[in-house]
Amino acid sequence: MTTPVLPSIDPKRTALLAMDFQNGIVASVAEPDALVERGGGAIADVRATGGTIGYVRVAFTEDDWAAVPATNKTFSGVAAAKMMHHEDATTQIDERIAPEDGDIVVRKIRFGPGSTTDLHQQLRDRDIDTLILSGISTSGVVLSTLIDAADRDYRIYVLTDGVADHHPEVHRILLDHVFPSRAHLIDTAQLAELLKAA
Repeated sequence: MTTPVLPSIDPKRTALLAMDFQNGIVASVAEPDALVERGGGAIADVRATGGTIGYVRVAFTEDDWAAVPATNKTFSGVAAAKMMHHEDATTQIDERIAPEDGDIVVRKIRFGPGSTTDLHQQLRDRDIDTLILSGISTSGVVLSTLIDAADRDYRIYVLTDGVADHHPEVHRILLDHVFPSRAHLIDTAQLAELLKAA
């Protein structure tokens, strides 16, 4: 079987999204230090070629909690328990991959950023047409963002070694059977090669 040829990357029109790499979530996955290190390397590679870095985190204000309806199975529980306050240390982006001036940073209050932030407007304002997705978890923010971004006609890459999930089998099924029809799957080494060729 021949390996499919990956489309080239134009760094100026590309954004790497580092999603939910926040203290309380990073600490909950297997081998968190290695995951953050790989993510940091990918961020550095994209930055070095002039690409955009976007950070997505999940966190709530008091008003956000109050506005979550009982119909929302997941986030009504988060609101009732007053979890993930936006000022808590657990909701802050891991300092090892902290944002820099000029990066996009959004705070979401659902699984993906598409419905509750201006992320896509900020990406469009920068003429971004290609997304590289990394994040925790594969079955949460990554899946939600991938489907939303595919519907918005982005070219999408998923970093297979830059995503993680609490459920290894769900992670495997998504990478093997769901994501390939919507995105190009690459690892951080392949990303570095694509950027070098740009």
